[in-house]
Amino acid sequence: MLVRERPRPPAIRDHPGAWRLAVATVCFGAFMGQLDASIVTLTYHSLRVQFHAPLAGVEWVSLAYLLTLVALLVPVGRLADARGRKLFYLYGFVVFTAASAACGLAPSLGALIAFRVVQAAGAAMLQANSVALVATSAPPEKMRTALGVQAAAQALGLAIGPTVGAALVATVGWRWVFGINVPIGVVAVVAGHFLLPRTRSRNPVPAFDWWGLVWLAIATTSLLLGVSAASGLPLPPWVVAALFAAAVAAGVAFVLRQRRARVALLDLGLLRLPAVSPGLAGALSGYLVLFGPLVLVPIVLVRAGCSEVLTGVVVSALPAGFALAATGAERVLPRSATDRGRCLLGAVVAGGALVCMLVVPVEAGWTALLLALLGVGLGVFTPANNTLIMRAFPVAASGTGGGLVNMTRGLGTALGVALVTLALHLAPAGSVAPAARRGVTVLLAAAGVMLLAAWLSPRRTASDSGTVTK
Repeated sequence: MLVRERPRPPAIRDHPGAWRLAVATVCFGAFMGQLDASIVTLTYHSLRVQFHAPLAGVEWVSLAYLLTLVALLVPVGRLADARGRKLFYLYGFVVFTAASAACGLAPSLGALIAFRVVQAAGAAMLQANSVALVATSAPPEKMRTALGVQAAAQALGLAIGPTVGAALVATVGWRWVFGINVPIGVVAVVAGHFLLPRTRSRNPVPAFDWWGLVWLAIATTSLLLGVSAASGLPLPPWVVAALFAAAVAAGVAFVLRQRRARVALLDLGLLRLPAVSPGLAGALSGYLVLFGPLVLVPIVLVRAGCSEVLTGVVVSALPAGFALAATGAERVLPRSATDRGRCLLGAVVAGGALVCMLVVPVEAGWTALLLALLGVGLGVFTPANNTLIMRAFPVAASGTGGGLVNMTRGLGTALGVALVTLALHLAPAGSVAPAARRGVTVLLAAAGVMLLAAWLSPRRTASDSGTVTK
């Protein structure tokens, strides 16, 4: 029973709405993954007070989770294709739920970070299988609807995370930010056991570039550790220099490995396809701009005297604007608007919102308005940019394209946390306006990369002309 997928009860399997029940079950994971991504940043202040730690140490509650997720998504997805997606999904929720309970009981910051790594392993088992479970559960004519419902669940989790997190921190304490996952996880495991279909077609595990994954993990971890050390971790200068040197060396080793590996983790030749390199640069920068304010704004507003609950409401304006634009842009923008044109529009709107943040006072009302505008710009940019990337890949390499988008999302999110923390560390102690300006300047630079990436993208694609690349 522990290593085999169990069938659904016949009454559920044969019900006309069985696919809807399966999609709703997958939405548990989609909702919890995004809720957890946006809720944790609201605990930073409380964690600093509880564990007497610098912000550069506390940020690893997020960074450890993100780095683990990036490293495990691809191998877990391949293993699930071979061993069973339902099995991995259910075990993912068990691991995620148990680790969430451990995070809520963590006696020290180091233990909390360690438990977050385990939690990320469970999240990888969820996220690597969610789209595949939706696609195999829904009838072909209902697949777009099913994926839209899943996207809506993700947007809902991202949007309400800051408000829920702030309310929990202000009332019952930061530990319940992690404890809230436990009852939802238990319900999801039971529901998944009865409502998710078994994997009917499996693929053997192909050759996997484990050394490539190791070099990539070393490069990204060393880079972020170096940035974090420069942000206030109590490490001697020679260690900081060694970390950056290790990041460069591991990056070079990764590239050399990809050129020589029989089955490379990343086919470097694909990066030369039109729209791929600029698209990935835009995706990384877009997620940096999306998640950077989730660190910056709570710290700045709390310094300015705002309550934690009000701060959570203000921060929610960003993911709410993103969700609104991502789901509603198709109805508002003209059909003649190309993906490149939408990327340019979104980058300009996001950049304009950040420019305004540099000059307006640090107040809850103005900040909420500009965060909502920033979210709208990102919500227009991100889907169009991801479409440009995926359209550039041959059909046979679409899985690689999706993996690259997920990887850049994780790395962009991690860089958003790390670079904003560095900007705050370099600001005068206790300052409000200077700290806000430094953080926004980092985000504005990333928005400039978004605009440049959109400008360098092909002016016309197959999707714009109504044809599909075979």
